[in-house]
Amino acid sequence: MKMVLHVKLPHEQFNAAVRDGTVGNKLNRILDETKPEAVYFTEYGGRRGAIIIVEVGDSSKIPMYAEPWFLTFNADVEFHPVMTPDDLKNAGLDALGKKWA
Repeated sequence: MKMVLHVKLPHEQFNAAVRDGTVGNKLNRILDETKPEAVYFTEYGGRRGAIIIVEVGDSSKIPMYAEPWFLTFNADVEFHPVMTPDDLKNAGLDALGKKWA
């Protein structure tokens, strides 16, 4: 299942890694290990953040994506399942609409 991770990085831990010169290595280690499909760094409410696209084969893999962010930066991580247009086309919305209308 394709998921979007919203990673929110706290100032204190991330700033410390920037100041001591380890932030690049830490980010690269996480991304090399988790191999996301795409990564976009952004901000959330004035905090550093990232939007990360991953393919999660089954729910037991969720910690593999979340724990590096938790343990390295004390980050908040949210998982959101997403669908492609083809996924949505195959979802049976017409039948569901008839059933539940």
